[in-house]
Amino acid sequence: MRIRHLLFRLPVETVVLSVLMILLSVRSSAQENFRILFYNVENLFDTLDDPAKNDEDFLPEGKRRWTGWKYREKLKNIARVITAVGGMQSPALVGLCEVENNKVIFDLTTKSPLRAQCYDYIVTDSPDKRGMDVALLYQRHRFNLLEKNEYRIHFSKPAARPSRNILHAVGQLINGDTLDVFVCHFPSRSGGRLASEQARGDAAALLRNKTDSLFRLRGKAYIVIMGDFNDQPDDKSLSRILGAQKVSNPITEKGLYNLFYHRMKEIDFGTYKFQGHWEVLDQFIVSGNMLSTISSVSLKNNEATVFNADFLLEEDKNGKKRPYRTYMGPVYKGGFSDHLPIYIDLRIK
Repeated sequence: MRIRHLLFRLPVETVVLSVLMILLSVRSSAQENFRILFYNVENLFDTLDDPAKNDEDFLPEGKRRWTGWKYREKLKNIARVITAVGGMQSPALVGLCEVENNKVIFDLTTKSPLRAQCYDYIVTDSPDKRGMDVALLYQRHRFNLLEKNEYRIHFSKPAARPSRNILHAVGQLINGDTLDVFVCHFPSRSGGRLASEQARGDAAALLRNKTDSLFRLRGKAYIVIMGDFNDQPDDKSLSRILGAQKVSNPITEKGLYNLFYHRMKEIDFGTYKFQGHWEVLDQFIVSGNMLSTISSVSLKNNEATVFNADFLLEEDKNGKKRPYRTYMGPVYKGGFSDHLPIYIDLRIK
């Protein structure tokens, strides 16, 4: 009561200024943790036949017997992961790959428990024969979408199969800065890692061309690249062609830095398990200026995190942990994905 009495005795201008300062302080604090999540969700198909795409396996009468119930369970599982990664506050941005089309993202954001988190979204329209695309979910009050583009990969080997387009979103943050976000799903290792290496190199060259253009255009470009690259951080496509290096001094503002590169030699570390061995296929890459604490947009602790909660894992026959998948071969398991999600936190000043 005494505080209320004192407020009434203060000049109106002082009270208004004090309230505004409190509101600005709260708003600034809410933006302190700007979380970005990336997740390969493993074959998020709807149950409808697209005659232009090879989606026959994921139909009610198809090989996977992909029914409406299984589809709804898949949506709920993905929503659970996104919510769990967000913790007390939803991720501001969510990059997804292995999504079939606009419909599945519409259903995810409006017909699953994720609808409470008020996401808008953009989805690519890729030439991938199975219909696989990439998507970005974003919260408009934290990322004001200014521009969106998608870039088709033109391969140096004509025989290369069409792949997923690279998604590029440009958004304004609450402090007025511009953030450029790329969501990628590089060409697969189908036919063998070495045989398919050139295709991923072509994708990396395209991505490097786009980031170089941004550095020339903006002077100080804040860039976040996320995706399933089907290569590890030290492979040729990422370390040499894209030029994404380890986070180590000296850091250059217009360099690109892979946040998992320095963890390559860690035992049992990865996002995807192949023939009993963990691999780091899902990664975050950022521009060098985001690794400086004096930047108005910076990376918290200069690190990325693999979200490996127990509910996302199961034991294999040797008692080792592996991702709890939706399908294991032809067998429906009802899990989440064959990949683990990853995230970073940004500080917005």
